[in-house]
Order: sequence, then C-alpha cells, then structure tokens
Amino acid sequence: MGKPLKVFVLSALLCLGFLFGCAPKALPLGGEDLTASSRQLLLVVAEDWTYTEASLQRFERSGAGAEWMRVGAPVAVSLGRSGLGWGRGLHGLALGAGPVKREGDGRAPAGLFALGDGFAQDPTEVGAAKMPLLRADKNLVCVDDAASPLYNQFVNTGGKPGGWTSAENMLRADGQYRLGAFVRHNSTPVTPGAGSCIFLHIWKGRGVATSGCTSMAAQNMLALLRWLDAGKAPLLAQLPRKDYERLRTAWRLPQ
Repeated sequence: MGKPLKVFVLSALLCLGFLFGCAPKALPLGGEDLTASSRQLLLVVAEDWTYTEASLQRFERSGAGAEWMRVGAPVAVSLGRSGLGWGRGLHGLALGAGPVKREGDGRAPAGLFALGDGFAQDPTEVGAAKMPLLRADKNLVCVDDAASPLYNQFVNTGGKPGGWTSAENMLRADGQYRLGAFVRHNSTPVTPGAGSCIFLHIWKGRGVATSGCTSMAAQNMLALLRWLDAGKAPLLAQLPRKDYERLRTAWRLPQ
C-alpha cells in the first residue's frame, strides 16, 4: 500500500471513529480560552500531587486577553491530607496522569473551577461583599450524601431534618467555616461520589491538612472575600507545578 493510500485509510478510520463515537472527546488544551470570561483569578500551585501545602496568589486583569496582574502577596494554604486529585470543573475531567478525586479521598481538586457563593457566620465582618454571601448559621448545611438529590449543594434546613444521611454543618465550633467560599467542583453536572462540599476556608493551623478543601489564615480568607467580585467571574486554578507549566499557555494563566 502506497503512502498516500495509507494516509487516506487512516483519515477515513479517524473520521468514522468520530462519527460513531469511538474516538475520545477532544480535551480543551488549546483553541478555547477557558478563562476568557474571568477578570479575577486565584492561582494555587503545589510542588507535586502529594503535597499538602501550597501558595495562593491573587490576579486581576482588565478583560480577556489582557495581562494578569498580581494583587497582594502570595499566601500559604493547606490542601487535602492526601494532596491533590483531578477534579471536575471548567476543564472537564482529568487532563493527564495523576489521581482522580473521589468522595472521602482526602484530596483537594486539581483543575480550573468557578467560584460559587461565599459564606460567613457574621456577614457584617466581611462588609460590603461583591459576591453572594450566605450566613453560616445552625440551619445551613452542605449535603455530602452521594445518594441524595441535593448532593454537593448548600441547603437551609429551617431547623428541620433533611432527607439525607450525611451533611456538613456550616456552623462549626472550631471556626474553620467562619469565613469561606464554595468551589464549583463537580457542580455542572453533579456526579454522585465524585466529591462534594469543597470550600476555601479558614485553616485549623499552618501545615494542618484538610479533608479536601483549600484553607488559609483567617486574615487572608477575609481579604479574599472582600476582594472577590461576582461580576468579574472569579476562577480558581489549582494544580501541581508540572501540570501548571503544561497547561498554563492553553488556559491563558499568568506566569
């Protein structure tokens, strides 16, 4: 078989694969600016998948294609007790080697994620927030029961028992949820068992890992909530260093 015929046959097979759903779905590694709508970015880079500590840097820009500009100094954060695992976010699913996040695995999600509502035990502490802010009182829970239709959602119980077997109480005695924000991992669509109730929140202490969230000192969480602006479509990019370097150009992330 001559070379031109080989190329023709290969192309035909590839086309048939796409027509009948045999070929893998293309991943968004280029051509689509996943950060185009955002003017605020939180960048968390860990040294490897197993690291439980990292740094967070805020960035802001004037619009799509504009240069990302640093806001403030980098701050220390704690990650999941098992490090990182590919989450489900704007990037789709896993984009390379590395563990995949599951419910209860102790991994913080890696990838690119929109941010949801903020929360505070006393919203007046935040002041004039520029994003929706829930009151983290005794009635607010986040459902982590994978069998519940409310899995991975905030629910205000109104003091009544809910139809689930497990949920995070947002009023915590240790103050870790005094201030925080919801990370939209596994949100659209919600896949049971893929991980739930992932937050940015106050840490228990420097170097103390979480169950899968990204935590920081109280003053840094407060500054973050006062800075975040829903109108600027804030995003969280959270990756091991090698994957950050691999995906940085395609996702239009800052250096």
